[in-house]
Amino acid sequence: MKKSMLILQLSLALLLFSSYQQKEAPTFQLKVKVNDLRNSKGEVLFVLYNRSDAFPEETYAKYYRKLSAKIVRGSSEVIFEHLPAGKYAINVLHDEDANGRIRKGLILPKEGIGFSNYGSIGISNRPNFQKASFELKENTEINVKMIYF
Repeated sequence: MKKSMLILQLSLALLLFSSYQQKEAPTFQLKVKVNDLRNSKGEVLFVLYNRSDAFPEETYAKYYRKLSAKIVRGSSEVIFEHLPAGKYAINVLHDEDANGRIRKGLILPKEGIGFSNYGSIGISNRPNFQKASFELKENTEINVKMIYF
């Protein structure tokens, strides 16, 4: 009787313990690179978005994650770690004055900008989350083209 009671208790404890263990969802790395920066002034901001209502934005208030990096020989890159699978979009700023925001002229930015899946922007090709977004489901590397006006 004692032996069967002990086995029952151990079985119950094992069952409870296994139900508390949750499998963690896999996460991935996203490497983002930019080349052909016009100079080595300041730094490069890499801003990652995971919501359509937050992209694009000029104040960098609604981002999912943000990293900055130095410029080395006209290029810069970062790696976003531990990202869950999902839909993301990238905005990059060559922040020449290192103030953390876009310096603009009358309308157009005076500093370089770039977006995932965009080679150019204009009145008929404005950045939006739907076009800039991509599915992350494995470790990925993206090159973003910098645009200067």
